[in-house]
Amino acid sequence: MEEKRMVGPSRPLIVLFGSSIVQLSYFLNGWGATLTTCYARKADIFLRGYIGWNSRMALEIYKKIFPKEHCRDKHKEIQPSLVILYFGGNDSQDPDFPNSSHVPLHEYVENMRKLAHHIKGLSKKTRLIMLSAPAVNEEQILKTYGDNRGRSNEVGRKYAEAGVKLGQELGVPVINFFEALYGKPGVFWDGMHLTAEGSKILFDKIKDVIKKADWEPTLDWDKMPTEYADIGTDMHLEMMIKETEDETIEITDSESQELKPQ
Repeated sequence: MEEKRMVGPSRPLIVLFGSSIVQLSYFLNGWGATLTTCYARKADIFLRGYIGWNSRMALEIYKKIFPKEHCRDKHKEIQPSLVILYFGGNDSQDPDFPNSSHVPLHEYVENMRKLAHHIKGLSKKTRLIMLSAPAVNEEQILKTYGDNRGRSNEVGRKYAEAGVKLGQELGVPVINFFEALYGKPGVFWDGMHLTAEGSKILFDKIKDVIKKADWEPTLDWDKMPTEYADIGTDMHLEMMIKETEDETIEITDSESQELKPQ
């Protein structure tokens, strides 16, 4: 029997599951890193991101990442309180592109349906947020890679719309990742993957869902208890983040002035 390891005390678990948008979510002050900061001393975040993967690949391993058998034993408390699920960008790739990760639209929808049903069935307290397929910057992809990587907004929009429709059908909060990014400058560093600004847009969308949800128990970090709050001092998180942002802006502005031609 596989040994179960755990670091105490027990906290709510949040899992980020998806492809490169998830794996790189700690890169460049990414949305995963920001979530981890917000949930410091309140919840643990597990990163399960796989660059280049599609929904078909996810079906090969999802039961290993989210084993249901824990629901039937004393370890049921390790089931996640929240899963943020993202696949679709690679699924929407042109099937004729070399080594394409393309998955036909109808299959993509059914794959996501299976993943969502499984995750929702992990426990009564497990919540799910789905992200649709994203927009891309086609011109920037071409400039970065010399080809379009098999990605286009025309096809990506169809996968995004299908993902949003599925989420609504399942009664699951779903973020229209396509509309959140489409046509916005500075949100990608290569035309597909998020800059800090792109991650901020996604984080704000996730934050809105979490704060507006009537989940019990709440997963709003501002309303969750702080671990060991009775020991030592605890700087107000938002104040600390604001001060850090101010210092970063000040440094950046200063450096920008130095780099400007005289």
